[in-house]
Amino acid sequence: MKRRQPFVIELSIIAKSLITPAVFGVRGVVEDGQGRILLVRHSYIAGWHLPGGGVDRGEPPENAVVREVEEEVGLMESTPPEFIALYSQKVFWVTNVVGLYRLRNARIDFKPNLEIREAQFFDLATLPVNTTAATQRRLAELTGKVPRTPYW
Repeated sequence: MKRRQPFVIELSIIAKSLITPAVFGVRGVVEDGQGRILLVRHSYIAGWHLPGGGVDRGEPPENAVVREVEEEVGLMESTPPEFIALYSQKVFWVTNVVGLYRLRNARIDFKPNLEIREAQFFDLATLPVNTTAATQRRLAELTGKVPRTPYW
């Protein structure tokens, strides 16, 4: 009887994931040595965003944010990632759980690619006009201008 219990639990976890799937992702508040924030413009979605992406199975999220920034914009160096907060984002029937990390003193060697068309450091006071609302909220939370919300 005890042998069956782990199988039943595993089966219920699989069933729940099919009914209410969740995806784990990360985003980075990447700062250069002057305190400017790195934003990226994707090829497939409008606006300027914080860089980031998915966490691979079994991958620690702090490793994922470094890997994603390396892949997207050619991160050459930075301080180790500092955890900021965890957010929830509903996209259709999927729940995205997003870990936000800060990387300071970053240097990048960006080359446009299929995913990222532009990457640029911006002063917080002069963000581009089409910076997404979620990105603006995260930066306002980080600087203490607005209280943190648990939703991306």
